Amino acid sequence: MNMLLTKARSGLLMGVAASALVLTSVAAHSETIRWARVGDALTLDPHSQNEGPTHTLNHHIYETLVGRDIDGSLTARLATEWEISEEDDSVWIFRIREGVTFHDGTPMTAEDVVFSLDRARTPPSGMAALHAAVEDVTAEDDHTVHVRMSGPAPLYVQNLTNTFIMSKAWAEENGVEVAPDFAAGEEAYSVRNTNGTGPYRLVERDPEVRTVLERFDDHWDDTPEVTEIIYTPISEAATRVAALLSGEVDIVQDVPVQDIARLEQTDGVIVSRGPENRNIFFSYDMTSDSLASSDAEGNPFATPEVREAMSLAIDRNAIRQVVMRGESQPSAAPLPPFVNGWTEEMDAFSDPDLDRARGLMEEAGYGDGFTVQLDCPNDRYLNDEAICQALVGMMAQIGITVDLNSQTRSLHFPLIENWETDFYLLGWGVPTFDSQYVFDFLVHTREGSYGSFNGSRYSNPELDEKIQALATMTELEERDALIAEIWEEVMEEHIFLNVHNQVLAYAMRDGINLDVHPENQPHMTTITFD
Repeated sequence: MNMLLTKARSGLLMGVAASALVLTSVAAHSETIRWARVGDALTLDPHSQNEGPTHTLNHHIYETLVGRDIDGSLTARLATEWEISEEDDSVWIFRIREGVTFHDGTPMTAEDVVFSLDRARTPPSGMAALHAAVEDVTAEDDHTVHVRMSGPAPLYVQNLTNTFIMSKAWAEENGVEVAPDFAAGEEAYSVRNTNGTGPYRLVERDPEVRTVLERFDDHWDDTPEVTEIIYTPISEAATRVAALLSGEVDIVQDVPVQDIARLEQTDGVIVSRGPENRNIFFSYDMTSDSLASSDAEGNPFATPEVREAMSLAIDRNAIRQVVMRGESQPSAAPLPPFVNGWTEEMDAFSDPDLDRARGLMEEAGYGDGFTVQLDCPNDRYLNDEAICQALVGMMAQIGITVDLNSQTRSLHFPLIENWETDFYLLGWGVPTFDSQYVFDFLVHTREGSYGSFNGSRYSNPELDEKIQALATMTELEERDALIAEIWEEVMEEHIFLNVHNQVLAYAMRDGINLDVHPENQPHMTTITFD
């Protein structure tokens, strides 16, 4: 373990002992916020990785053309206006905010926007699929950008809420014109250094230990009350809660489900709760001839009967009650209710039917069962490892022996991206609030900008054509009908073994006001103090 991380956690525990687990007296109007959550940002490069905690931290340093308010609506950020061109309905026009400066003091112009969008849409950028329909990006003047699509794309602006703008000159100076390949472990200057336009600038960065940000006083927007952010990843649930109770931290973003009720009854602590725009599911290699981690003959996951049997064996209500302590929304559909394309019919699930599941295993030729490794993160989603442990027992009831491999998400995600896992757990948020985002990243054949997190290896050229068509459909009723058609096939194929939608809770010391964000991307700029 990193020695600095060990010292940091030891300090937290010493503080707990000294205070006997009672809240210390902290000034209600402190301008420093000590913020803890289960894991760190994977990288500070703004385009390398499309991952929630990474975006959450980067949103304080970098900015996007448009933002997402807590009610889900779009807000103006570095773009003050956006519209589809009256002369050409395949062109989006963005008016770029004037008077914006990067943290190094240089002005931001349309050229930086052009550079950033081009960088984000170029593999190995993790954001490329969001911009797959973009043909070219041009600066018409210092504060006007045109984005030409492959056809009319009325929903493209929804794809921009996590695409950050960076300095072209800074990137060229430091040799980071292309986003580093996170899955390949590529290192670059932009992984640990930053130059954004955001409300906070980077002061200190010790990955997995501590990141310090200070308020950028030349920021164009209203001045936030928080002047300094000390961000500390604490993977152990008990230590995270103890740090809040001892006064070592002010906000815990990932409150363990087993501690929510207790914290709600604790004097000096406020708990803010709400549903998250995120779904938790399992998936598997559906196309390889055999599985590297299995003793099975052939690939059982390539057999529809096996996938259906697994769906019939999972007990979502038991996971909700026992593992999640009631803090989840069980679902058969791999998308949250926030998202366009979700229906109650897709969401509905049946109780486990083990007799039917065993019969399907027999039909598939796997009546004697098989073994397989399940890869699971242990520091990303609420009770992720416990969810995986629960599935191990459920699959054993139909003859599938699951060997659990649990590890940090920085090691877990590359397994999916590099196709080095047979069976895995993943969570997926939908920042565009539209099903196309799920299809582009998780269902489409992995090629070009598409399918970067399609760890199932699923490939259906006819379905790919339908998915690509969604980007430039202007008749929304027809588009919604096509989305429903795609979902019908996805659900029939059992590409995903879905579990539930997440429910969030933030805990903070009394006197701090911070609402739960549906994207689980709290902004410290929105904090107010009583």
